[in-house]
Amino acid sequence: MTSGPIVPKLAELAWPLVLGNLLQTVYNLADMFWVGRVSPDAVAAVSLMFPLTYLFISTALGLSAATIALVSQYVGAGDDRRADRVVAQTILLTLVVSTALAALGLWFRREMLALIGAEGAVFDASLAYIEVIFLALPLTFLFLGFRASLQGAGDTKTAMWLMLLSAGLNVVVDPFFILGWGPFPAMGTRGAAWATFLSRAFATAAGVAVLLHGGFGVKLRVRDLRPDVELLRKLVGVGYPAAIDGWARSFAAVVMAAFVTPFGTAAIAAYGIGVRLMSVTWTVAGAVGQATSTGVGQNLGAGTPDRAKSVTWVATAGTMVVLFAVGALCVAVPEPVIGVFVEDPGVIAEGQVFLRYIAPFWAFFGGTMVIQGAFRGAGQTKVAMALSFLSRWVFRVPVAVALAFTTVTVPLVGVTVDVGPSIGVQGIWAAFSFGAFASFLVAVFWFRLGRWTEGVIEGDRPETELEEIESVDD
Repeated sequence: MTSGPIVPKLAELAWPLVLGNLLQTVYNLADMFWVGRVSPDAVAAVSLMFPLTYLFISTALGLSAATIALVSQYVGAGDDRRADRVVAQTILLTLVVSTALAALGLWFRREMLALIGAEGAVFDASLAYIEVIFLALPLTFLFLGFRASLQGAGDTKTAMWLMLLSAGLNVVVDPFFILGWGPFPAMGTRGAAWATFLSRAFATAAGVAVLLHGGFGVKLRVRDLRPDVELLRKLVGVGYPAAIDGWARSFAAVVMAAFVTPFGTAAIAAYGIGVRLMSVTWTVAGAVGQATSTGVGQNLGAGTPDRAKSVTWVATAGTMVVLFAVGALCVAVPEPVIGVFVEDPGVIAEGQVFLRYIAPFWAFFGGTMVIQGAFRGAGQTKVAMALSFLSRWVFRVPVAVALAFTTVTVPLVGVTVDVGPSIGVQGIWAAFSFGAFASFLVAVFWFRLGRWTEGVIEGDRPETELEEIESVDD
């Protein structure tokens, strides 16, 4: 990404990430499709669990952001040996953190479900699902660490092929475990979780084997797994704002899901389906943002910040054009889009309203995500974190409260007049749209300030010749 035409190089780096992220979304869409054949309660349960599980996975995404920033900048600077060390320390850190979070989640699983308002049959179905998903958490962390390591080095295709095989396995296994096809018992939401566990275990095992083998830009060396305090501190220093960023996003999603809960099962199910459709656009924008992160990191490592800026603007414009077209299609034909996942008329009707409010603004969601990717590639994870806070906690959650639950009154000559009655669940949908547009404007302004052009490896000395010789001997 440090030389040659930007568009073809960005496309070559981005398309495997786009496809890989779409395949990751297949996990969720396949679960929703087959769970929709069980009951609306099962759909509502999986819908509520999506933001809750993402609350934990966002920690892995924070570590991944740090890995991409460090590996890409070391590769851009020609220090491949230190990039390998970053990979090993990433694996070490993800193992420790994911095991601790999985144990924490299992211990407090009932309290968390009660906190977000799950009750009755929805609570039982949610519990069956989340217990197995927490067991799969270390596998998810390890695979994301593997993907970030290769991505920082410029290899986005290997992880994509593993995701293709893993998602295919999940799609095939889902109906057997969920509906009880063949000799398997019908396990409902628990079956969806076990299918996810099995497919992630396959992808993780293959990913670790690829890193140990090497030949894909970086290599995992067992002797590098010894704790390196300097690199661990740098990973945590760059990664913790990205993790907080993810927590802010996922916790906001939990809050928004809790806002939807009082409006009934149809609204909850429509929200779950709508969010999963949105997640398709997020995966596209997130993938382009990841490619942008790699391009920005490598160019800053190589000392070419102007090219890093050009990469960002090209990626942002291309992403927004694509997502605007997809959003327009969903607005034009919302009923068949929602009907793919559920047959309940109430859910379909509410899902159509959801899409008409939010789909026109998907391009702004995507543009912000790409610019955030540029900040992360520069190691400016605190800026990306601030943008997430503004988007969710300033421009979305308060607006949702105001529109969905608050009646605005104005006193006139001793008489109180209602001028802004709450509009119910549609106020929550409108809050998503407003937040997307407002945060995009802020992101563009912040990026144009140009205070992100210094990398995070300034002052680091390359590995010694002896270490390079030892790496060859390995």
